[in-house]
Amino acid sequence: MQSYLMVKGVLLDVSGVLLDGDTVLPGAAQCIVSLESAGLPVRLVTNTTRQSKRQLAQHLRSHGIEVEMHRLFAPAAAACAWLKKNGYAPHLLVHPDLEEDFAECSTSGPCAVVVGDAAQAFGYDSLNAAFRKLQKGAPFLALARNRAFKDHDGLLSLDAGAFVEALEYAAGTKAILFGKPSRDFFTAAVESMGCHPHDVAMVGDDVESDVAGALRAGIGAGILVRTGKYRAGDERQVEPRPTAIVASIEEATQLILRMSANGD
Repeated sequence: MQSYLMVKGVLLDVSGVLLDGDTVLPGAAQCIVSLESAGLPVRLVTNTTRQSKRQLAQHLRSHGIEVEMHRLFAPAAAACAWLKKNGYAPHLLVHPDLEEDFAECSTSGPCAVVVGDAAQAFGYDSLNAAFRKLQKGAPFLALARNRAFKDHDGLLSLDAGAFVEALEYAAGTKAILFGKPSRDFFTAAVESMGCHPHDVAMVGDDVESDVAGALRAGIGAGILVRTGKYRAGDERQVEPRPTAIVASIEEATQLILRMSANGD
């Protein structure tokens, strides 16, 4: 890491950093406690869209990772705020478990197409229905555009990005992105800690959305962990390159603690 950087706040990805499917990764339950005990505010920033925010918080707590709702940043809340501000009702192409996060959105008026990782709900009929609304001029809201995620069988599976790009191509439009690597998404999490982006470290397993995305958004340090979806050589596929590459959240935590203590 750059010697002039003194970390004052931390952003953590969830899937692949704290949890590997239904398994808590070593050191994950303690990392938030250690960081906050050192005076560092922590926010969890996730592109997970197969669970509601409530379900995700419960899932983390069931694995001994205590998190208050205000410390958890997920794309659905930002999309809901946009819908309310601009007077749109959502046409949802999302996982059924995520629908509760849109329960308070308007059901009348012009619609905007909202796409997340819909899993088995992705099919020709559902994609074509979204396409037809986009053709008629509906705004396109993408909750994430990750290429892949590590599935329960340990292999990579298609994430929402492939479907977002397919709809963009077919409809000749561009989606508004609400999850990582959106600058606005990172900025909202940083501002909630009262920090300057340059004084914050981001820890993730996705070199593109988590790490390079954070660095492009002005985050001071992007730390790549070799867990979750990480594959050897990922760090050479993007610019800017990771600030540091470590084996696990345990090593990332120790590195950040050293950075907060003396800026080394």
